[in-house]
Amino acid sequence: MIRKAFSFLAAVVLASTFGSASAQTAAPPTPLEKQLHKLDLSLAGVGLFNSKATGNVVSGLLATNQGESITEFGSNTTGLLMTIHYPIKPYIGLEFNYGYGRYTENFEGPGIQNFVPLNSPVFQVQTKASEYTLGYLVNPPHPILGMHPYASVGVGTQAFKPTAFGGQEEPEKARMTYYYGLGLTKEYNAHFGFQFGYRQLFFLAPDFGQNYLTILKYVTTYEPRIGFYLRY
Repeated sequence: MIRKAFSFLAAVVLASTFGSASAQTAAPPTPLEKQLHKLDLSLAGVGLFNSKATGNVVSGLLATNQGESITEFGSNTTGLLMTIHYPIKPYIGLEFNYGYGRYTENFEGPGIQNFVPLNSPVFQVQTKASEYTLGYLVNPPHPILGMHPYASVGVGTQAFKPTAFGGQEEPEKARMTYYYGLGLTKEYNAHFGFQFGYRQLFFLAPDFGQNYLTILKYVTTYEPRIGFYLRY
């Protein structure tokens, strides 16, 4: 999906650039072109740093480890983030995010000891994490050190899909996700620039729909990001 989106936008940018260069007299932009020029599509590399959460097993269906303590934490890794920004006005805009990462969810503590493999203190589930979020975007019209700031806040979902070989045959499970983000953009030209930012995601600790892993505690993913954007 990311590859197709960038191929399309790159073609549009090149066509518009060369078309403008060859035209003797530039025609005034249409209302649609004005709106398209506001859109930018960015691709960034992100760090995924996950917090720990400790709680007692809580389940509507009584688990054998009900009430016992488990500590859950995701491993730290890197991922990709695709973002579409649509600033309607400086303080009114929309943002869509698609993020992807792959890491290991770890479960340890007395509440998990009966479920871990022999001679292992930790129950591990390798998983893919796909984020789909929509947010409110603010683009203040005041530059900072020659760069344009932005901020966003929103909500969506993350789908945790265990891998074929390291996922312990656990099922896919989604979590409601809340986030906020801050960043700066540095314009290189009318169609290309760079983005730097930081995000935090908040969601219930993944349990893959298993009652013996449910602690109903929130965890946080911290995401520094750096990337580039394209604009029509």
